[in-house]
Amino acid sequence: MDSENTSAPSPAQSRNPGRNHPPERPNSGVVHDNVRLTENFTVIGNDLAQHKELSLLAIGLGCYIQSVRPGTAIDIKTLAARFPEGPTRIAAALRELETHGYLRRTRLRAPTGRIVTRTVSCNRPGHRSTPPDTSARPARRPAPDKPPPRRKLLPAVPQPSYTSPALLQTAVDVLAGLRRHDPRLLLSATDAEHLAPGVAAWLERDVTPTAVRHALTENLPLEPLIRPAAFLAHRLTAQLPPPPPFRPPAPRHPFQTCDGCDRPFRAPAPGRCRDCRPDLPADT
Repeated sequence: MDSENTSAPSPAQSRNPGRNHPPERPNSGVVHDNVRLTENFTVIGNDLAQHKELSLLAIGLGCYIQSVRPGTAIDIKTLAARFPEGPTRIAAALRELETHGYLRRTRLRAPTGRIVTRTVSCNRPGHRSTPPDTSARPARRPAPDKPPPRRKLLPAVPQPSYTSPALLQTAVDVLAGLRRHDPRLLLSATDAEHLAPGVAAWLERDVTPTAVRHALTENLPLEPLIRPAAFLAHRLTAQLPPPPPFRPPAPRHPFQTCDGCDRPFRAPAPGRCRDCRPDLPADT
């Protein structure tokens, strides 16, 4: 009676319901009836799908944007034509996604010069797997250390009352010959063109080219001439001679008929011509 029966069955062990049986379906709430997708699917993070601050429209729009192919237009006009929501609600949803980092919108200048908006969709805000694409941005030139010095304008010079090509050419010849008297008076073509009217104003006042050349080259300073054109412009203005005195034209007498040979000639009164008057010297 005290012997142990070794053939008696061992007590039953409790089975793990989680390992041997599928989880029981909940009595309320959503039930997932899913299949494993192998094509035409997009991985959407729960941080977007279950975001606590985004509106339902923003979440749905964010999921749509992450599901489309790169290059798909997602501007407000295109999205308003795709979905029943109007442009105002779609614009507000895009601003929500941009505020929380799911969209980055930047305005760039295309190689054609047109301003375009580039939109980058992020499935994890704050994370950048690749550096931003700056191929459409024009290369910026390095800013110079100092702006180039601005060339001062030459002083104004006197202007002749009448300009002719021959008069201006003579003035340019005078200016071009100044360097033969002093190498410091070497002028550029632009400087000579600016100073030529001033020299022409001198020539117009009965000043010979030699006299103009002498007035511009005498008593030059001993120090270097930093701007010879400005120096000459000052001399042309400061030493401009006065106009020549007025010379009335010689009077023109009326025609008379010679009393000796009937030849017409000009004289203040009737009489004889030069050939018929022995008291006048003959013309040579």
